[in-house]
Amino acid sequence: MTLRPAPVRVARIERQQNPGPADQRGTAAARVSLTLNPGYTANLPYEASEGLEMTRPKPPFRADHVGSLLRPATVKEARERRAKGALSVEELTAIEDREIERIIRKQEEVGLQSITDGEFRRSWWHLDFLWGLDGVERYAMERGMAFAGMQTRAEGARVAGPLGFSSHPMLEHFRFLKARTSRTPKMTLPAPSALYGRVGRDAVSPTVYPILDQFFSDLGVAYRKAVRAFADAGCRYLQLDEVFIAMLCDPAYRATQEGRGDDPHKLAEIYADMINAAISDIPADMTITMHLCRGNYRSTYMGSGAYDAVADVLFNRIRVRGYFMEYDTERAGGFESLRLLPKDRLAVLGLVTTKTGQLESKDEIKRRIAEAAKFADIDQLCLSPQCGFASTEEGNVLTEEEQWAKLRMIVEVADEVWG
Repeated sequence: MTLRPAPVRVARIERQQNPGPADQRGTAAARVSLTLNPGYTANLPYEASEGLEMTRPKPPFRADHVGSLLRPATVKEARERRAKGALSVEELTAIEDREIERIIRKQEEVGLQSITDGEFRRSWWHLDFLWGLDGVERYAMERGMAFAGMQTRAEGARVAGPLGFSSHPMLEHFRFLKARTSRTPKMTLPAPSALYGRVGRDAVSPTVYPILDQFFSDLGVAYRKAVRAFADAGCRYLQLDEVFIAMLCDPAYRATQEGRGDDPHKLAEIYADMINAAISDIPADMTITMHLCRGNYRSTYMGSGAYDAVADVLFNRIRVRGYFMEYDTERAGGFESLRLLPKDRLAVLGLVTTKTGQLESKDEIKRRIAEAAKFADIDQLCLSPQCGFASTEEGNVLTEEEQWAKLRMIVEVADEVWG
């Protein structure tokens, strides 16, 4: 296998045979030496018997991204005018179409292989999808969700009838995307826990579901039908955005769940089982990943805590192909839980933050990849931002130029590390 050297002054990647003893996973190992400027070297192990798949033709890709992108002013203004009745649905759609076509080209230009519509047709990362499920209604909450230093808009989703899936406007949104890129179109959906994790039992009518077990079962079935519908529409790369398993890493959030009568450990298992139900009817060539996030609203967050509290459920119970893992700050803890990453799964390291516009140092990102590779094989790792750039239409506090610079840098670093 030939490993391409990275540009001078950035990194040098060399393959070395290691005749020494077995590595920590009990296999004789070849090693990749990643040399960083100035004078930093890390040895990245992989199993010689399996070889190192430096480039990935299938998702998740070595350089990937979560999905949402900053809404341009034209889209924000058009949505505001539509809300006031000053713009027709058709006129809004035409503007969204044009801007989505523009950012499809931009994603391709920076070198990404997974292409999204930036979630430009959504207001929220989760509610727009949930509102489209049978039995779910939109309502005005008394207050928004609490983030660090602010609250979200006070909008919610609650169960008012038996849950189901008939169809959804987002199926057409995906078809629009797929028809306009030759690369891999990626669909993002909220994980099933999004319907319960925000406010718990208050989101579920006790008349419709006096027993929560039936609610969780029906929600899993509705999601299974939804995921299959996207598969039938041609989707082969789908990501489930999972906030509420990640929030169970936070001791304060766990205490809140206990205070409302829920068992955090059982909740993690229930959420995991709903994900497994959701992906139980997919074609063999479809890749499902999940994204883990502790909140992302206008550059703020909801929680903190290392993955250790949920690592067993993540890696031993949930059957997705890859995990997009928030790692941009110390709030997510260290990489130690990656020891449990199964050999047939991948971890997409969210080392680049979408919460600020400051561009990370390439060498620092590579140092952190090397640190993660102490706990999981380098060929099981990929690189991405920690979250989307605009989980809601407000977006994070950075510019579009800064957004594209970060995505371009991710592609460059992935090329220099994995080739």
